[in-house]
Amino acid sequence: MKIPFYKFESTREEHSNVSDVLDDENINQVTELEAEFASYVGAKEALATSHGTSALHLAMLALDLKRGDKVVCSVNAHPNVPEVVRHFDAEPVFIDIDPLSYNINLDLLENFLEDNQSKKLKAVIITHIAGNTVDLDRVYSMAKIYDVKIVENAADALGATYKGKKIGSTGADITCFDFSAHLKKNICAGGMLVSDDDEMMHRARLLHHHGMVQDEDALEYIYEVVDIGNDYSLSPLNAAYIRAQLTKQDKDIARQREIAQMYNKGLEGVAHVTIPEGNTQESPFSLYIIKIDKNRDSFALDLKNAGIQTGLYYVPLHLLSYYKSKYSLRVNDFPVALRVYQQVLALPMYASMEDKEIKFVIDTIKKIAKTRV
Repeated sequence: MKIPFYKFESTREEHSNVSDVLDDENINQVTELEAEFASYVGAKEALATSHGTSALHLAMLALDLKRGDKVVCSVNAHPNVPEVVRHFDAEPVFIDIDPLSYNINLDLLENFLEDNQSKKLKAVIITHIAGNTVDLDRVYSMAKIYDVKIVENAADALGATYKGKKIGSTGADITCFDFSAHLKKNICAGGMLVSDDDEMMHRARLLHHHGMVQDEDALEYIYEVVDIGNDYSLSPLNAAYIRAQLTKQDKDIARQREIAQMYNKGLEGVAHVTIPEGNTQESPFSLYIIKIDKNRDSFALDLKNAGIQTGLYYVPLHLLSYYKSKYSLRVNDFPVALRVYQQVLALPMYASMEDKEIKFVIDTIKKIAKTRV
Protein backbone atom coordinates (compact mmCIF):
# COMPACT_ATOMS: atom_id res chain seq x y z
CA MET A 1 0.00 0.00 0.00
CA LYS A 2 1.24 3.50 -0.88
CA ILE A 3 0.17 6.35 1.41
CA PRO A 4 1.12 9.81 0.12
CA PHE A 5 1.57 12.72 2.51
CA TYR A 6 -1.30 14.43 0.71
CA LYS A 7 -3.65 13.22 -2.01
CA PHE A 8 -5.13 15.64 -4.51
CA GLU A 9 -8.88 15.38 -4.91
CA SER A 10 -10.75 17.11 -7.71
CA THR A 11 -14.52 16.75 -7.75
CA ARG A 12 -17.29 17.97 -10.04
CA GLU A 13 -17.48 21.32 -8.25
CA GLU A 14 -13.84 22.18 -8.95
CA HIS A 15 -14.16 21.12 -12.58
CA SER A 16 -17.36 23.14 -13.00
CA ASN A 17 -15.83 26.31 -11.59
CA VAL A 18 -12.68 25.98 -13.67
CA SER A 19 -14.80 25.30 -16.77
CA ASP A 20 -16.66 28.56 -16.15
CA VAL A 21 -13.35 30.41 -16.45
CA LEU A 22 -12.26 28.53 -19.56
CA ASP A 23 -15.67 29.10 -21.14
CA ASP A 24 -15.36 32.82 -20.42
CA GLU A 25 -18.46 32.92 -18.26
CA ASN A 26 -19.20 36.37 -16.88
CA ILE A 27 -18.14 35.54 -13.33
CA ASN A 28 -15.38 37.40 -11.51
CA GLN A 29 -13.95 34.39 -9.70
CA VAL A 30 -11.45 36.41 -7.67
CA THR A 31 -14.03 38.92 -6.41
CA GLU A 32 -16.44 36.11 -5.58
CA LEU A 33 -13.73 34.24 -3.69
CA GLU A 34 -12.78 37.32 -1.66
CA ALA A 35 -16.38 37.86 -0.59
CA GLU A 36 -16.95 34.18 0.22
CA PHE A 37 -13.69 33.93 2.13
CA ALA A 38 -14.37 37.04 4.22
CA SER A 39 -17.77 35.57 5.08
CA TYR A 40 -16.27 32.17 5.93
CA VAL A 41 -13.69 33.47 8.41
CA GLY A 42 -15.84 36.35 9.65
CA ALA A 43 -13.52 39.12 8.50
CA LYS A 44 -14.57 42.56 7.30
CA GLU A 45 -12.57 42.36 4.08
CA ALA A 46 -10.36 39.88 2.20
CA LEU A 47 -7.80 40.40 -0.56
CA ALA A 48 -6.71 37.46 -2.75
CA THR A 49 -3.04 37.03 -3.66
CA SER A 50 -1.01 34.79 -5.93
CA HIS A 51 0.23 32.66 -3.01
CA GLY A 52 0.75 32.78 0.74
CA THR A 53 4.21 34.31 0.51
CA SER A 54 2.84 37.21 -1.52
CA ALA A 55 0.16 37.71 1.14
CA LEU A 56 2.88 37.98 3.80
CA HIS A 57 4.94 40.31 1.61
CA LEU A 58 1.92 42.50 0.95
CA ALA A 59 1.23 42.54 4.69
CA MET A 60 4.70 44.00 5.24
CA LEU A 61 3.91 46.67 2.65
CA ALA A 62 0.62 47.44 4.38
CA LEU A 63 2.56 47.87 7.64
CA ASP A 64 4.89 50.29 5.82
CA LEU A 65 7.92 48.26 6.89
CA LYS A 66 11.20 50.08 6.32
CA ARG A 67 14.92 49.47 6.42
CA GLY A 68 16.15 48.77 9.93
CA ASP A 69 12.73 47.97 11.35
CA LYS A 70 12.41 44.81 13.43
CA VAL A 71 9.79 42.06 13.19
CA VAL A 72 9.62 39.29 15.78
CA CYS A 73 8.76 35.73 14.78
CA SER A 74 9.13 32.14 15.93
CA VAL A 75 12.37 30.39 15.08
CA ASN A 76 10.14 27.48 14.01
CA ALA A 77 8.53 28.77 10.83
CA HIS A 78 8.67 28.41 7.08
CA PRO A 79 11.55 30.40 5.55
CA ASN A 80 9.05 32.73 3.84
CA VAL A 81 8.33 34.39 7.21
CA PRO A 82 11.74 36.03 7.79
CA GLU A 83 12.29 36.20 4.03
CA VAL A 84 9.55 38.78 3.47
CA VAL A 85 11.04 40.85 6.30
CA ARG A 86 14.52 40.77 4.80
CA HIS A 87 13.21 41.93 1.42
CA PHE A 88 12.61 45.31 3.07
CA ASP A 89 16.14 45.28 4.55
CA ALA A 90 14.36 44.96 7.91
CA GLU A 91 15.49 42.57 10.62
CA PRO A 92 13.71 39.40 11.78
CA VAL A 93 14.13 38.57 15.47
CA PHE A 94 13.74 34.91 16.40
CA ILE A 95 12.10 33.55 19.56
CA ASP A 96 12.27 29.96 20.83
CA ILE A 97 9.17 27.78 20.95
CA ASP A 98 6.77 26.07 23.32
CA PRO A 99 7.70 22.36 23.60
CA LEU A 100 4.08 21.15 23.33
CA SER A 101 2.51 23.28 20.61
CA TYR A 102 5.74 24.10 18.69
CA ASN A 103 4.43 27.68 18.45
CA ILE A 104 6.27 30.76 19.67
CA ASN A 105 6.91 30.78 23.43
CA LEU A 106 4.79 33.65 24.75
CA ASP A 107 6.80 34.06 27.95
CA LEU A 108 9.97 34.59 25.93
CA LEU A 109 8.10 36.87 23.53
CA GLU A 110 6.85 39.05 26.37
CA ASN A 111 10.31 39.21 27.92
CA PHE A 112 11.76 40.34 24.61
CA LEU A 113 9.10 43.01 24.08
CA GLU A 114 9.61 44.31 27.60
CA ASP A 115 13.39 44.53 27.18
CA ASN A 116 13.44 45.92 23.63
CA GLN A 117 10.88 48.71 23.42
CA SER A 118 11.71 50.82 20.38
CA LYS A 119 10.04 52.63 17.50
CA LYS A 120 11.94 50.28 15.21
CA LEU A 121 10.04 47.28 16.62
CA LYS A 122 7.10 47.18 14.22
CA ALA A 123 5.35 43.82 14.39
CA VAL A 124 5.14 40.23 15.61
CA ILE A 125 4.34 37.44 13.15
CA ILE A 126 2.46 34.61 14.88
CA THR A 127 2.59 31.28 13.04
CA HIS A 128 -0.05 28.70 14.02
CA ILE A 129 1.81 25.41 13.57
CA ALA A 130 -0.48 22.61 12.36
CA GLY A 131 -3.46 24.93 12.98
CA ASN A 132 -2.94 24.97 16.76
CA THR A 133 -3.36 28.53 17.98
CA VAL A 134 -1.46 30.35 20.70
CA ASP A 135 -3.14 32.26 23.54
CA LEU A 136 -4.30 35.07 21.28
CA ASP A 137 -5.88 37.13 24.07
CA ARG A 138 -2.45 37.37 25.63
CA VAL A 139 -0.84 38.19 22.28
CA TYR A 140 -3.29 41.01 21.57
CA SER A 141 -2.79 42.36 25.09
CA MET A 142 0.98 42.45 24.50
CA ALA A 143 0.42 44.27 21.22
CA LYS A 144 -1.43 47.07 22.98
CA ILE A 145 1.06 47.33 25.85
CA TYR A 146 4.16 47.40 23.64
CA ASP A 147 2.62 49.13 20.59
CA VAL A 148 3.36 46.49 17.96
CA LYS A 149 1.22 45.13 15.14
CA ILE A 150 0.17 41.48 15.05
CA VAL A 151 0.35 39.58 11.76
CA GLU A 152 -0.94 36.01 11.94
CA ASN A 153 0.53 33.49 9.54
CA ALA A 154 -2.42 31.12 9.17
CA ALA A 155 -1.02 28.93 6.40
CA ASP A 156 -1.98 25.85 8.46
CA ALA A 157 -4.99 27.41 10.17
CA LEU A 158 -7.78 27.77 7.62
CA GLY A 159 -10.91 26.87 9.56
CA ALA A 160 -9.13 26.79 12.91
CA THR A 161 -10.93 28.55 15.75
CA TYR A 162 -9.92 30.38 18.92
CA LYS A 163 -12.60 30.43 21.60
CA GLY A 164 -15.16 29.64 18.91
CA LYS A 165 -14.12 32.37 16.45
CA LYS A 166 -12.36 31.47 13.22
CA ILE A 167 -8.78 32.60 12.75
CA GLY A 168 -8.98 35.74 10.65
CA SER A 169 -11.64 37.30 12.86
CA THR A 170 -10.08 37.13 16.32
CA GLY A 171 -8.34 40.51 16.47
CA ALA A 172 -5.07 40.43 14.52
CA ASP A 173 -4.10 43.51 12.53
CA ILE A 174 -3.58 41.30 9.47
CA THR A 175 -4.01 37.57 8.92
CA CYS A 176 -2.42 35.76 5.97
CA PHE A 177 -3.58 32.42 4.56
CA ASP A 178 -1.93 30.11 2.06
CA PHE A 179 -3.87 27.76 -0.20
CA SER A 180 -0.65 26.41 -1.71
CA ALA A 181 1.11 25.35 1.47
CA HIS A 182 2.35 21.83 2.19
CA LEU A 183 -0.91 20.30 0.98
CA LYS A 184 -1.69 21.60 -2.51
CA LYS A 185 1.58 23.15 -3.66
CA ASN A 186 1.71 21.33 -6.99
CA ILE A 187 -1.98 21.67 -7.75
CA CYS A 188 -3.19 25.12 -6.86
CA ALA A 189 -1.44 28.31 -5.76
CA GLY A 190 -3.15 31.10 -3.89
CA GLY A 191 -3.15 33.20 -0.77
CA MET A 192 -5.42 35.57 1.12
CA LEU A 193 -4.91 38.63 3.28
CA VAL A 194 -7.69 39.64 5.67
CA SER A 195 -8.01 42.58 8.03
CA ASP A 196 -10.63 44.75 9.70
CA ASP A 197 -8.28 47.75 9.54
CA ASP A 198 -9.63 49.98 6.75
CA GLU A 199 -6.42 51.98 6.40
CA MET A 200 -4.17 48.95 6.03
CA MET A 201 -6.55 47.22 3.62
CA HIS A 202 -6.73 50.39 1.53
CA ARG A 203 -2.94 50.47 1.34
CA ALA A 204 -2.77 46.74 0.55
CA ARG A 205 -5.29 47.09 -2.27
CA LEU A 206 -3.44 50.10 -3.66
CA LEU A 207 -0.12 48.24 -3.77
CA HIS A 208 -1.65 44.93 -4.85
CA HIS A 209 -1.27 45.80 -8.54
CA HIS A 210 1.77 48.03 -9.03
CA GLY A 211 0.31 51.00 -7.17
CA MET A 212 -1.83 51.72 -10.23
CA VAL A 213 -5.09 53.65 -10.04
CA GLN A 214 -7.66 54.43 -12.71
CA ASP A 215 -10.39 57.00 -13.02
CA GLU A 216 -13.69 55.20 -13.47
CA ASP A 217 -14.87 57.89 -15.87
CA ALA A 218 -11.72 57.76 -18.04
CA LEU A 219 -10.87 55.36 -20.85
CA GLU A 220 -9.90 51.91 -19.60
CA TYR A 221 -6.29 52.18 -20.77
CA ILE A 222 -5.58 55.38 -18.86
CA TYR A 223 -3.92 54.85 -15.47
CA GLU A 224 -1.72 56.53 -12.89
CA VAL A 225 0.93 55.11 -10.53
CA VAL A 226 0.88 56.66 -7.04
CA ASP A 227 3.22 54.33 -5.12
CA ILE A 228 5.63 51.42 -5.58
CA GLY A 229 3.78 48.11 -5.47
CA ASN A 230 4.04 44.76 -7.21
CA ASP A 231 1.77 42.22 -8.89
CA TYR A 232 0.17 39.96 -6.28
CA SER A 233 -2.83 38.99 -8.43
CA LEU A 234 -4.51 35.62 -8.07
CA SER A 235 -5.29 33.72 -11.28
CA PRO A 236 -9.03 33.33 -11.99
CA LEU A 237 -8.41 29.61 -12.57
CA ASN A 238 -6.92 29.20 -9.12
CA ALA A 239 -9.67 31.34 -7.60
CA ALA A 240 -12.30 29.12 -9.20
CA TYR A 241 -10.67 26.00 -7.81
CA ILE A 242 -10.27 27.49 -4.31
CA ARG A 243 -13.93 28.59 -4.23
CA ALA A 244 -15.03 24.99 -4.63
CA GLN A 245 -12.55 23.82 -2.01
CA LEU A 246 -13.71 26.45 0.48
CA THR A 247 -17.28 25.10 0.48
CA LYS A 248 -15.91 21.75 1.74
CA GLN A 249 -13.44 23.06 4.29
CA ASP A 250 -15.50 22.48 7.42
CA LYS A 251 -16.51 19.01 6.25
CA ASP A 252 -12.85 18.19 5.55
CA ILE A 253 -11.85 19.47 8.98
CA ALA A 254 -14.45 17.23 10.62
CA ARG A 255 -12.96 14.21 8.85
CA GLN A 256 -9.39 15.29 9.70
CA ARG A 257 -10.38 15.45 13.37
CA GLU A 258 -11.76 11.91 13.09
CA ILE A 259 -8.48 10.77 11.59
CA ALA A 260 -6.54 12.51 14.38
CA GLN A 261 -8.61 10.64 16.97
CA MET A 262 -7.86 7.35 15.20
CA TYR A 263 -4.16 8.19 15.24
CA ASN A 264 -4.39 9.17 18.91
CA LYS A 265 -6.09 5.92 19.89
CA GLY A 266 -3.87 3.73 17.75
CA LEU A 267 -0.55 5.31 18.71
CA GLU A 268 -1.12 6.07 22.38
CA GLY A 269 1.41 4.22 24.50
CA VAL A 270 3.51 3.04 21.55
CA ALA A 271 7.17 2.95 22.55
CA HIS A 272 9.32 5.81 21.21
CA VAL A 273 6.25 7.64 19.86
CA THR A 274 4.58 10.69 21.44
CA ILE A 275 1.22 11.86 20.09
CA PRO A 276 0.21 15.56 19.96
CA GLU A 277 -0.36 17.25 23.30
CA GLY A 278 -2.05 20.43 24.44
CA ASN A 279 -5.41 21.91 23.47
CA THR A 280 -6.30 20.56 20.04
CA GLN A 281 -10.08 20.87 20.34
CA GLU A 282 -10.22 23.79 17.92
CA SER A 283 -7.48 22.64 15.56
CA PRO A 284 -8.32 21.72 11.95
CA PHE A 285 -5.52 19.11 12.09
CA SER A 286 -4.03 20.30 8.83
CA LEU A 287 -1.02 18.39 10.12
CA TYR A 288 -0.68 15.50 12.56
CA ILE A 289 2.74 15.74 14.18
CA ILE A 290 4.23 13.04 16.38
CA LYS A 291 7.59 12.84 18.14
CA ILE A 292 10.07 10.03 17.66
CA ASP A 293 12.62 9.71 20.47
CA LYS A 294 14.97 7.31 18.67
CA ASN A 295 16.59 8.45 15.41
CA ARG A 296 13.68 10.21 13.72
CA ASP A 297 15.29 10.17 10.26
CA SER A 298 15.82 6.42 10.36
CA PHE A 299 12.21 6.00 11.47
CA ALA A 300 11.02 8.18 8.58
CA LEU A 301 13.15 6.20 6.12
CA ASP A 302 11.59 2.94 7.30
CA LEU A 303 8.13 4.47 6.83
CA LYS A 304 9.12 5.62 3.34
CA ASN A 305 10.34 2.14 2.46
CA ALA A 306 6.97 0.82 3.63
CA GLY A 307 5.22 3.24 1.25
CA ILE A 308 4.30 6.00 3.71
CA GLN A 309 5.36 9.58 3.04
CA THR A 310 6.01 11.94 5.95
CA GLY A 311 6.85 15.61 6.47
CA LEU A 312 8.87 17.89 8.76
CA TYR A 313 7.64 21.24 10.18
CA TYR A 314 10.11 22.93 10.26
CA VAL A 315 13.90 23.16 10.09
CA PRO A 316 14.54 25.88 12.71
CA LEU A 317 15.51 29.12 11.02
CA HIS A 318 18.73 29.52 13.01
CA LEU A 319 20.07 26.31 11.46
CA LEU A 320 19.73 27.67 7.91
CA SER A 321 22.96 28.99 6.44
CA TYR A 322 21.72 32.47 5.51
CA TYR A 323 20.30 33.36 8.91
CA LYS A 324 23.02 31.55 10.84
CA SER A 325 25.67 33.56 9.03
CA LYS A 326 23.79 36.87 8.81
CA TYR A 327 23.04 37.06 12.55
CA SER A 328 25.94 34.95 13.94
CA LEU A 329 23.52 32.41 15.40
CA ARG A 330 24.70 29.30 17.23
CA VAL A 331 23.12 25.85 17.13
CA ASN A 332 22.22 25.97 20.83
CA ASP A 333 20.76 29.49 20.81
CA PHE A 334 17.24 28.02 20.62
CA PRO A 335 17.43 24.75 22.57
CA VAL A 336 13.72 23.86 22.55
CA ALA A 337 13.37 24.33 18.79
CA LEU A 338 16.55 22.30 18.27
CA ARG A 339 15.32 19.42 20.43
CA VAL A 340 11.86 19.40 18.85
CA TYR A 341 13.34 19.56 15.34
CA GLN A 342 15.30 16.37 16.01
CA GLN A 343 12.12 14.48 16.95
CA VAL A 344 9.03 15.73 15.09
CA LEU A 345 7.48 13.88 12.18
CA ALA A 346 4.23 14.74 10.36
CA LEU A 347 2.08 11.81 9.26
CA PRO A 348 -0.25 11.65 6.24
CA MET A 349 -3.36 13.70 6.94
CA TYR A 350 -6.11 14.50 4.45
CA ALA A 351 -9.87 14.15 4.47
CA SER A 352 -10.00 11.49 1.76
CA MET A 353 -7.85 9.02 3.73
CA GLU A 354 -9.64 5.73 4.14
CA ASP A 355 -9.83 3.92 7.47
CA LYS A 356 -7.76 1.05 6.07
CA GLU A 357 -5.02 3.49 5.09
CA ILE A 358 -5.00 5.02 8.57
CA LYS A 359 -4.78 1.54 10.08
CA PHE A 360 -1.88 0.72 7.76
CA VAL A 361 0.02 3.81 8.93
CA ILE A 362 -0.63 2.96 12.59
CA ASP A 363 0.29 -0.71 12.22
CA THR A 364 3.48 0.19 10.31
CA ILE A 365 4.55 2.67 13.00
CA LYS A 366 3.96 0.04 15.70
CA LYS A 367 5.99 -2.49 13.73
CA ILE A 368 8.90 -0.10 13.25
CA ALA A 369 8.76 1.06 16.88
CA LYS A 370 9.25 -2.52 18.07
CA THR A 371 12.61 -2.66 16.28
CA ARG A 372 13.92 0.31 18.31
CA VAL A 373 15.72 -0.42 21.55
